[in-house]
This record gives sequence, C-alpha cells and structure tokens, in this order.
Amino acid sequence: MSGSLPYVLILYYSRSGATATMAQQMAAGVEQVAGIEARLRTVPPVSPTCEATSPEIPEEGAIYAELDDLRHCSGLALGSPTRFGNMASPLKYFLDTTSSLWINGALIDKPATAFTSSSSLHGGQEATLLTMLVPLLHHGMVYAGVPYSATELLATQTGGTPYGSSHLAGPRSDRSVDEHERALCVAQGKRLAKLALAMRTMREETS
Repeated sequence: MSGSLPYVLILYYSRSGATATMAQQMAAGVEQVAGIEARLRTVPPVSPTCEATSPEIPEEGAIYAELDDLRHCSGLALGSPTRFGNMASPLKYFLDTTSSLWINGALIDKPATAFTSSSSLHGGQEATLLTMLVPLLHHGMVYAGVPYSATELLATQTGGTPYGSSHLAGPRSDRSVDEHERALCVAQGKRLAKLALAMRTMREETS
C-alpha cells in the first residue's frame, strides 16, 4: 500500500476468525479495481470488567482503527458477527465514538456496505445487516448491497444476501467460508471500490 491512493476502509470485529476471513476477501475485491486500495482495520473487544485492558496493537491480524481511518476513507465496508440480530458490541462501541465525524459531515456521500457471520442459517444475518446500515445512514453515507448480477446469490445454500455478504459459521463457529460466500465478498468489495472512485469524483466536482 502506497498511502497515496484513495482507500476503502474495511472495518470489522471478529471473534472466531470468519468475519476476518470475509474482510480479507472483501479487500481482495477492492484490490481488483485500479486506482484504489483496501485498508483493513479492526476494533478491540469490550469487557464488563472495568479493569480489563487490551494491548495497543493486536497480537495478530489487522491493527485497531482510529477515527482518521474513517474520516479519510473513500468508502466503508463494515463487518461483524451476528449478535441477536445486531452487530457485536465492540463495533457498536467504536461507531458510538464517531460523533465528531457526524458533526463535520465527514462521511456524507461516501459509499458503504456491510457483511456478517452467524452460527445458524436463520441466526439473524439479514437483521444484522439492516441494523448495521442505520448508523451509516445517519452519517449520510450511501448504502450499497450485493446485486443479483452476482450470480452466487442464486446458487448459495449457506450465506449470501442482497443486503450484504454473509457466512454460515456452524454451531461451533468452525465452518470455513465456502466458495460462494468468498465470491460474494469479492464481488461486494469490487463494487464498493468502483462506487468509491465514482463518488469521490462526484464530491470533488461539487465541492
């Protein structure tokens, strides 16, 4: 990553690794588009124990997100495991700290999307994706799901929705992201990257 190109921020929380794998596939889709790059970031866990602390740098995987990662992105992909039909609390906690970006309109007219993973087939995937878009709409972002031109939507027997990519992790959260689920993540990332470039030009022309 050169640091000079516009980037899509892929911001996620992952507990068992499936959402992290989806984030990597999303990044692969972004990187297929010339002129833009992917930036992977995660968030630390939260704990009801007040004394609990997290290291400043995770032991593995993506580094923790900062507000500037979100402020300067050209597009956003938000990923979380399903928690009772909603995003996981660590990701929600981070979004709750973005009031300064909302006040300044930093994310207005930037494209966004979401992806999720659940342990059961009807474990709230679509509800999670729909609730994840709510704070994005408050920020003035433009939500982009997965159109049916991604034909894997018609073939998948596990994850995959028009609201965003999804994954069936299984009751032990040990099922790998399968071929259709990976392809949908790649297609979603590629679409988001194209929209990010187009809308970046639009914002520059109207500024």
